Amino acid sequence: MPRYKLTIEYDGSPFVGWQAQTNGNSVQQVLETGFKGFCGEDIKVHGAGRTDAGVHALGQVAHVDLPRAVACDTLRDAVNAHMRPHPVAIVEAEAVPETFEARFSAVKRHYMYRIVNRRAPLTLDKGQAWLVHKPLDAGAMHEAAQALVGHHDFTTFRSVQCQAKSPVKTVDEITVSRYADEIEVICRARSFLHNQVRSFVGTLKMVGEGKWTRRSVEKALAAADRSACGPVAPPDGLYLLQVDYE
Repeated sequence: MPRYKLTIEYDGSPFVGWQAQTNGNSVQQVLETGFKGFCGEDIKVHGAGRTDAGVHALGQVAHVDLPRAVACDTLRDAVNAHMRPHPVAIVEAEAVPETFEARFSAVKRHYMYRIVNRRAPLTLDKGQAWLVHKPLDAGAMHEAAQALVGHHDFTTFRSVQCQAKSPVKTVDEITVSRYADEIEVICRARSFLHNQVRSFVGTLKMVGEGKWTRRSVEKALAAADRSACGPVAPPDGLYLLQVDYE
């Protein structure tokens, strides 16, 4: 069966998350319904990662096996038509070998978290970013974030519902940058624990407000205790930016 790699963009606001669930509509369900409309058959969509309810994606990756070969542009346009009006779009479709696995072939994942740091309420970015009224020191946040880079036990920064076998991960990079009223936190690693990026951001916000220091972050990491984590940032500002493959 021919296999296709899909690059997918979506607004996670109306969904219960990526994965198909019984308590509401998911991104995966919308895609599979779109393929059903296109192919007339049940097609399983395999994602590179599971985003939570309310989390967005600019570059989620998935793969599908189709009963017959089809032009990539036709696949993209036809499935997108069948997914309307849901805020999900296949940006690119590419034929790949049967050995390609969206999840297991991935070598790096890139996430972005957006904070709008101003007094005025959100209008265009409502549901798309975390509004923080109190001024944040992005430089201090960036410096403290470097304590989280590297190979560590991240028990403090993962959800108690996390199903990963080990809390040990290697974080390759965290950058915190300010652009006028917006602060962007970029995190890159081969894989992440459940709620890890949002836990990082909530903790770094404490640093930006002057309530925590880098030393506070180091102590929280060393504690390997979920209760040592700062408040978890809301899902609104989190985006799966990109997934890399060899």
